[in-house]
Order: sequence, then C-alpha cells, then structure tokens
Amino acid sequence: MTPIQLPLGVRLRDDATFANYYPGANAAALGYVERLCEADAGWTESLMYLWGGEGVGRSHLLQAACLRVEQRSEQAVYLPLAEVVEYGPALLDNLEQCELVCLDDLDAVAGRSEWEEALFHLFNRLRDSGRRLLLAASKSPRELAIKLPDLQSRMTLALVFQLHSLSDEDKLRALQLRASRRGLHMSDEVGRFILTRGERSMSALFELLERLDQASLQAQRKLTIPFLKETLGW
Repeated sequence: MTPIQLPLGVRLRDDATFANYYPGANAAALGYVERLCEADAGWTESLMYLWGGEGVGRSHLLQAACLRVEQRSEQAVYLPLAEVVEYGPALLDNLEQCELVCLDDLDAVAGRSEWEEALFHLFNRLRDSGRRLLLAASKSPRELAIKLPDLQSRMTLALVFQLHSLSDEDKLRALQLRASRRGLHMSDEVGRFILTRGERSMSALFELLERLDQASLQAQRKLTIPFLKETLGW
C-alpha cells in the first residue's frame, strides 16, 4: 500500500470528542455520526453529509469521528479542504486505505473541475472497498455549486443532516459540560453572565473558558462573577 502523505499542520483537536459535544437540536445527527464510526457489519450507511452555518459543530463532529475510529486502532483521516486546497486533489489519492474519511469545508472545492473529478473517484473507491465517508459544508448538497453530474448523483446517496445553532439555554449547558470536563464548576448564574457579556459564538465561548480555566488554576479560585470581572476586565 502507498503511504498516505498529508500536509503538515492538519491535526485533530484533543477536545473534539463526542463526549464534549452538546447536541441541543442536533441529537439525531450526533447519534448517526457515532453509529457511522462503529464497526457494525449490519450498518448499511457509509456516506453522510452534515451542513449548517458557522459554529454549529460540523468540524467538531468530523474530528470526533476520526478520534473514535482511531481509538479502535483503525485508520481515519480528517481533511479541512479550505485549509489544504492549495495542495491539490492528489491529496485524495489512496484515502480508501482509511476506514473513515472526513472531508470538511466541501464548499471550498465545489465548482473546481479537477477536485470534483478526484472526489467522484474517491467516492467510488471508498464504496468499492467498503469504507465510510463523512462530509461537511455550510450549504446543503442541493445548494452546493457542484458542476460534475456524476458527483451530483453520488451526493444524492448521502444521509443528510442540517446542524442547527444552539439556543441560549443550550449554549449554557454546553459551557457547563465543557467546564465540568475540565474539572470546573460553572453555576447557571456565572454561565448566564458570560453569555450576556462575551462573544456568543461557541468557538469564542470555549476560548473564553480556556482563559478562565488557566486563570482559575493559577489563582486557585472558583468561577464566580467577581473572579470573571477581575480576570476578563468586564
């Protein structure tokens, strides 16, 4: 087998796990992605497509899927296409060696003939070898600007889920879940204070939590509103 050569810098985030993902209205999508990762011979779905706007957790779920498969000592690959498009479609060569292939930001290569051709052939190789493919984009398959008819027809075979933004209550629970997994207790009062004062995207909220975690460790203090005001200058 030809070894798979991937660009340097493509790394899975350690915190991108299924246990760290608060699904909110996306529980069905989470369940099906987890099932896609299982070594279940009776599971017939091998192609799944997730779509939605910024901050809905597309990249998180793709990376979590890779981590789950790798935990079984099987090979998985995560490619954020927007970041690696400059390397060209040869990146997709030999990926059928992997049990699971996760392609993020499909929008970045839609409409590029050489990429579409390579994707079509990858679809076929993965299907023929009984492997699995998980795709993600900001648009639904129908809205994606794909020009190659053969690739369009392959996309219609995917199990499609739209991922939805979390409600304010769900964002609070997601923050509390992430905090608890760091060994921090975050009260509803503190969580709501963060939501009213901080940036509201989940990535910004989790970055804020990272800062608070480090500050809390250094100061040996709990998460309270006075501590937040002091640490964040609010």
